[in-house]
Amino acid sequence: MKLRELLNGVPVASCAVDLEMEITGVSYDSRATQPGDLFVAMTGYATDGHKYIATALEKGAAAVLCQNLPEGDGPYIRTADSRRALAVIGANWFGHPAEEMTMIAVTGTCGKTTTTYLLKAILEQVRGAKVGLIGTNQNMIGQEVIPTDRTTPESFEVQRLFREMADAGCTYAVMETSSHALCLDRVYGVHYAVGIFTNLTQDHLDFHVTMENYCDAKAILFRNCGVGVVNGDDPWTPRLLKDATCQVRTYGVKSEADLRAENVVLSADGIAFDAVTKTERVPIRVNIPGGFMVYNTLDVQGAALALGISLKDSAAVLAKVPHVQGRVEVVPTPGKDYTILIDYAHTPDSMVNVLQTVKEFAKGRTVAVFGCGGDRDKTKRPRMGKAAADWSDFAVVTTDNPRTEEPAAIIRDILPGFDGSNTPYEVVEDRVEAIRWAMDHAQKDDVIVLCGKGHETYQEVNHQKFHMDEREIVAEHLNSGR
Repeated sequence: MKLRELLNGVPVASCAVDLEMEITGVSYDSRATQPGDLFVAMTGYATDGHKYIATALEKGAAAVLCQNLPEGDGPYIRTADSRRALAVIGANWFGHPAEEMTMIAVTGTCGKTTTTYLLKAILEQVRGAKVGLIGTNQNMIGQEVIPTDRTTPESFEVQRLFREMADAGCTYAVMETSSHALCLDRVYGVHYAVGIFTNLTQDHLDFHVTMENYCDAKAILFRNCGVGVVNGDDPWTPRLLKDATCQVRTYGVKSEADLRAENVVLSADGIAFDAVTKTERVPIRVNIPGGFMVYNTLDVQGAALALGISLKDSAAVLAKVPHVQGRVEVVPTPGKDYTILIDYAHTPDSMVNVLQTVKEFAKGRTVAVFGCGGDRDKTKRPRMGKAAADWSDFAVVTTDNPRTEEPAAIIRDILPGFDGSNTPYEVVEDRVEAIRWAMDHAQKDDVIVLCGKGHETYQEVNHQKFHMDEREIVAEHLNSGR
């Protein structure tokens, strides 16, 4: 592709290169740069790509797009925002694949993964569509699974995925859209038919610093979608919509909303309620337990309505949809008189949600096994401890993904959350041993909730990911005969 075509839509401040030259690839990591590439130097969260311009040129980059010109002459193009430029370049390089599909984005602290899976199922079964999915658990093209490392990939990889989806016949793309992705322009230039907001509770303050900044990052989505389907019960929704340019549809349980849940019934094996609009009332049943599932169901049905799918049609799909991996997932414990659940709960609010759900149906104790991630918001650690103290009958405090921090230091930050509580707890630093300890000390009818890892099958320590699948840990310990 000619450089001029590749830069279409990118504001160029200065240029010292032939715009008619052929570009054979695009890179933004100098380690992956190939001869003939356009190298895009971005200021990143962890490092500054401008430091690697010389390396990229040594590897044969034909031109460099940057915000800050290095010293000396070179084949440079300068733009005001190279991160945003990469998103535009990605769309140009892959032929604007998002325009070939109906795009739906889900943002919020909790519930994004469940929402995307439920909506994907409705679109497949009601519309007979092939649906692409980008999410925390995995990326999917129809039923083909593509592993993922983060909720929303870098913009060039997002556009690559869109192209693969469109070429494979996908007519819809449903994606989790993180606050990082929105404020770091990973989805810049993408217009969504529907944007969904689940909720906002404390998370990622290591990056955003304040809840206001966190909310404002989420709000970007609602300036880039046609219809916003938002949680009318969430206190952050008014701020979220302050500068919204989309049509707004609300859902809720407590507040007046366009779509409401009434006559809610919660049970050990699911939820039931009446979905109510101004014109109809439809009974809903979903075989996934938890009060939070009422909201996850409402937002999906609100999005389906915005896409022209009736409440009755979406209800028929939701009544038979399976569990989502790592979300209140039952782990087989044959021959044992206790139950083990795996859940991705890794924020104070999601811990409360899952433990509260379990206490509603547990005949015995609710036992929480949990830790906190390293190199992340430290202020939520005692709040995680308090969530466990308030909503479990026993807690095992352990590690999550310690990353570059000492596990013992993270645990010390968690334990003040138990101050003033009568909830007993045990500290077992090694997570594998913590799970075994909980199983060995389980009582009849206990429900042990392994919080934090969910779908993840690894533990991250000092920038390395080591295999750790909690389902395997449970099975192996049961097979050991203990």
